[in-house]
Amino acid sequence: MDATLDISVVVPLYNEEESLPELVEWIDRVARGEGLSYEVILVDDGSGDGSWRVIENLHERFAAVRGIKFARNYGKSAALYCGFAEARGEVVFTMDADLQDSPDEIPALRRMVLDEGYDLVSGWKKKRHDPAGKRWPTAAGWSRRSKSMARCTVISRFWPNRPDSSGSARRSSSIAPASTVIRNSVWSGW
Repeated sequence: MDATLDISVVVPLYNEEESLPELVEWIDRVARGEGLSYEVILVDDGSGDGSWRVIENLHERFAAVRGIKFARNYGKSAALYCGFAEARGEVVFTMDADLQDSPDEIPALRRMVLDEGYDLVSGWKKKRHDPAGKRWPTAAGWSRRSKSMARCTVISRFWPNRPDSSGSARRSSSIAPASTVIRNSVWSGW
């Protein structure tokens, strides 16, 4: 895998049109402040609101924004998989679109991967700021998702596919933010 950027930030989202501009501006501010080349891959998991329109507008404002649009809701795992498959950064971050993951953590997490030798860093939320109903899947939602086959049915409007990478993860560390960070060279897809 030939990484061409310092970082990729993969953001799976579903009906998050209101938070996307603030999130992208925040990521841009942090990346530029650190002198990092970057991309933000926004994966619209079949949103019913105006999320895709916002992604298109953000792409016009920020060259670093790339978009993937699913034809319907396939779930967060499928969205993350497709985002990782398109990531070109040496270090890849996952971040929720609801502004509960802080882009301010990007420099420290990147240093853990590059300077401290970790291939994977996984964090968790110490305190959640969303209602309990959003934290636990409903029986109906769980049943609906388990019956659907998650596939990468995407509309790739902003870039061509890139070749797969290969490697294996060795060690991990957990810290406070809820992001997952991975060295792009340690995973491969099919």
